[in-house]
Amino acid sequence: MPNLHFLKKKRTKDTSGSKDLETPSSPTKDTLTSPIAAVFNRFKPEESHPSATASSAQPSQSTEASGTNQSTTTAATSADSQPQKGGEMASALQQPSPPGPHPSSHQNSPSIQNLLNKDSESQQTLTPQQTSINSTPANGGILIPGLAGGQTPNQTMRSTKGKYTLDDFDLQRTLGTGSFGRVHLVKSKHNQRFYAIKVLKKAQVVKMKQVEHTNDERRMLQRVKHPFLITLWGTFQDARNLYMVMDFVEGGELFSLLRKSQRFPNPVAKFYAAEVTLALDYLHSMNIIYRDLKPENLLLDRHGHLKITDFGFAKEVPDITWTLCGTPDYLAPEVVASKGYNKSVDWWSLGILIFEMLCGFTPFWDGGSPMKIYENILKGRVKYPPYIHPDAQDLLQKLITPDLTKRLGNLHGGSKDVMTHPWFAEVTWERLAKKDIDAPYVPPVKAGMGDSSQFDKYAEETEPYGAGGDDQHGRLFVDF
Repeated sequence: MPNLHFLKKKRTKDTSGSKDLETPSSPTKDTLTSPIAAVFNRFKPEESHPSATASSAQPSQSTEASGTNQSTTTAATSADSQPQKGGEMASALQQPSPPGPHPSSHQNSPSIQNLLNKDSESQQTLTPQQTSINSTPANGGILIPGLAGGQTPNQTMRSTKGKYTLDDFDLQRTLGTGSFGRVHLVKSKHNQRFYAIKVLKKAQVVKMKQVEHTNDERRMLQRVKHPFLITLWGTFQDARNLYMVMDFVEGGELFSLLRKSQRFPNPVAKFYAAEVTLALDYLHSMNIIYRDLKPENLLLDRHGHLKITDFGFAKEVPDITWTLCGTPDYLAPEVVASKGYNKSVDWWSLGILIFEMLCGFTPFWDGGSPMKIYENILKGRVKYPPYIHPDAQDLLQKLITPDLTKRLGNLHGGSKDVMTHPWFAEVTWERLAKKDIDAPYVPPVKAGMGDSSQFDKYAEETEPYGAGGDDQHGRLFVDF
């Protein structure tokens, strides 16, 4: 059994009172106040279980190896609104206004019922190219109009290096803290919009031997652009710290919502799993392994759609890698066993995520002991509660399998095998990719106001930012 002491902190089935976790929210015992239960009453799910509705600076609440509590790091009041540097103000005024909420179209957009029951009328309006699942993109995934369009995603990297300075922002409250630093809510002095700045202490990053992961995080975020992924707008540094300017996603972590709800009804878990599947399909088409999928790293925007954050372990891997990293509960057996692995570890993690959303705990959890969790993962025995839908259990058995020749997502069909599984049969992927479906839960936040009510409060940083002087580690972060 390998020594995994440098991985992210253990997660526990019930985190109330846990001193190992620094999550903003603990699970609630009052099942009558479940936010999902209240909102879900307006839907008619395909099946209902009596207890189903009763019921994480950028590194997440369990981040030991990736820096700040990423789950609270990024948050998007304006995902397409780029903060403008002072010298760019004139051109910024000529840019079209970033898209805000669209009341009329949003009110008329399909509900979760349309996610679970395809609208035949809308299907008729799609062209054969749009509805085809036989045109296979590079990753074997379903053709998604408005995204890759069946073609290889744009590989052009955005310029982020030295794009801003501290003088471009008004620092506000802390959104989360972690091993290497913290995440701040900030307001741009130029466009008056809110963003999140992740601050990493160089000395801590070097001490924890996370230089490579930190540079990988910047590089991966620089490459990606997807509706369900966080956006990195720019980076800069001073003698002591690294700074990453990202979306401010107001709705908080899916982890908090799940703990308050205890577990999600089948259609709700399916909605979130489908959005994650689209994001993984996109990343894998670019040969990027995410490697840290879990509820703490899934943020909710103001409309209730997901944003994957914390790319501290993301890496471009065209074939195979051996790096030992991740969160214990979500590690694939080939990672625990120190074997080479590929993108299929993300599909294993998707299975663990779906299981946790449906059950409220992870399948290999055992008293919170990491070593016991690793042993359970290697044994591979999963007990499925009787309330799990048969289609969901079938999908989980094909994702949470140590046999790479049988794991969905790793077969010839790639991600298309996951998307066409019977559990996702009712999902209209084209609409979901365009966020043309109402989320099952909408966070109670004031859009565009810098509303951070969904995040816990922290003591503020006492050491001032912007320090000059000797930069002992700057040579290790030349691209910031």
